[in-house]
Amino acid sequence: MAQALNRALHDEMATDDRVLVFGEDVGRLGGVFRVTDKLQDGFGQERCFDTPLAESAILGTSLGLALYGFKPVPEIQFDGFAYPAFEQLVSHIAKYRNRSRGTVTIPVTVRIPYGGGIGAVEHHSESPETYWVHTAGLKVVTPSTPSDAYTMLRQSIQHPDPVVFLEPKRRYWMKEDCELPVDDPRPLHQAVVRHQGSDVTLVAYGPMVRTATEAAGAAADELDASVEVVDLRSLNPLDERSIVASVRKTGRCVVVHEAAMTLGMGAEIAARVQEMAFYHLEAPVLRVTGFDTPYPPAKLELFWLPDVDRILDIVDQSLSF
Repeated sequence: MAQALNRALHDEMATDDRVLVFGEDVGRLGGVFRVTDKLQDGFGQERCFDTPLAESAILGTSLGLALYGFKPVPEIQFDGFAYPAFEQLVSHIAKYRNRSRGTVTIPVTVRIPYGGGIGAVEHHSESPETYWVHTAGLKVVTPSTPSDAYTMLRQSIQHPDPVVFLEPKRRYWMKEDCELPVDDPRPLHQAVVRHQGSDVTLVAYGPMVRTATEAAGAAADELDASVEVVDLRSLNPLDERSIVASVRKTGRCVVVHEAAMTLGMGAEIAARVQEMAFYHLEAPVLRVTGFDTPYPPAKLELFWLPDVDRILDIVDQSLSF
């Protein structure tokens, strides 16, 4: 996936000289996860450059560059580092179109590696998606496969409005046989069914899609259940039509994500399914999530993160209702 993201940045920079890549260690080093590897060699220090360790300044600079006609693609090195830049993103980048009565757009794509599973400490393994989804004016997307990572990043950079592009860091090393660029890519904000099923719908996104798909395979053997997996891809806007279509088919819904349960995406999806598919439900909408605690030390994270067994337990609970 990291190579697919690197290729997407390369191809967009080659296509449009207004695209600028910058952040902490993205230049000579090529980024902590090497997503920006060799971009500075190919496009020079004026289009791919290192910044000070000052996230608020990185996003403030992005806003100014966008106002002057550039397409900034800033990298926030780790999820928890985005909090010092919260005000720039929420109060200014997100609001500018509305503030200017639609006359000024801000085409900034903020890349943020997120989620756990790599043995890092807090501030390096968090899932802050709810903060951005809750903010009007921000599009929020997250790929689960290398081919989607390539296509969705290019679509995000080409989008006229700000996009928070969440990269599931423990899937950076995920491999997939695919031809780039992808022919006839899906629209940026369209969900996709990753595993067909008829008994229960699992709704997941980003790093949890692979785990949910593994759980769907295990459910056939251990629970004799047919489980469908819906990959959201976009968290805002939400492709509620695809979610509801699947729930109307299966009658049951379980939402899976790494972020804490309280006011997470699962709560929003449960509410919308309740509103739009109430008479098709055979059981309450259930959730498998991270816990409402700070992210734990590395030795404990595998007990904290949702895994196949936890998903199967909740799927069984839904089927038994």
